[in-house]
Amino acid sequence: MASDLLEQFLAYLSVEKGLRPKSLEAYRKDLQDFLAFLAEKNRSPTDPALESQVTLFMVHLHDRGLAPRSVARKASALRGFFRFLVREGMITGNPTRVMERPKIGRPLPKVLSVHEIEQLLGQEFPATPLGLRDKAILETLYATGIRESELIGLEMGSLHREGEFLTVMGKGGRERVLPIGGFALAAIDAYLLQGRHALIKDVTVRTMFLNPLGQALSRMGVWKIVRKWALLAGLTRPLSPHVLRHSCATHMLEGGASILAVQEMLGHVDIATTQIYTHLTTTDLKEIHRKAHPRGE
Repeated sequence: MASDLLEQFLAYLSVEKGLRPKSLEAYRKDLQDFLAFLAEKNRSPTDPALESQVTLFMVHLHDRGLAPRSVARKASALRGFFRFLVREGMITGNPTRVMERPKIGRPLPKVLSVHEIEQLLGQEFPATPLGLRDKAILETLYATGIRESELIGLEMGSLHREGEFLTVMGKGGRERVLPIGGFALAAIDAYLLQGRHALIKDVTVRTMFLNPLGQALSRMGVWKIVRKWALLAGLTRPLSPHVLRHSCATHMLEGGASILAVQEMLGHVDIATTQIYTHLTTTDLKEIHRKAHPRGE
């Protein structure tokens, strides 16, 4: 019974909320933990008066020594699960309504300085298919702040050269339009005109950035590219694609972009109330990007 409810909830998250497999698997693991806890006490998620069990579960998580962020994630999964059960008429009251939100500290994102970015992107890249590809990848990550998963998903039709922007499919299947700036556009053009054709093994493949086998890059493949060129540039601290995303956002804010413009570029949906009152057109974003981003000209 409990496992059936979990599968229904996961189907709802997949179909109606558009969650990706990785997010669905995280929900599954967190909720299976709770359902196993209930089963040990011969309780079901549709039983009445589960407030005490929810509280005991949270205490159980703390006793296991879970990090505050992990506890907060599991608590969020529980809230969503029980909201779904109420919505579907399977229970009448939500036992998580009195659950306190765990207080967690938000670590400051790792950011490169503009000088370090120039070290990374200004170094000599070989005029080979892979060299041109790697240069284009690094410029695109920094210029747009896209996630590595979004970069991997770029296709040939994602680039709009005349408008100087990319269309990106983000989390939850939400599409957004991102200006890319002159440096990134030039690097992408060089790769598409002089490099990509040498990597193609199947002309029907529309993926923009290819590996030597002519297939889409993996997430680890993108990480390796970033780390390789960071070391070659003399940047000794750990560097990931997400650091370039954080750096893009931070440098744009330092350059005068509003936090709302950066929020729209990064595809964040956390500040839902703000987004109701704010809408930036592609033209607005392009102009802000051109003025605020160090490599936007």
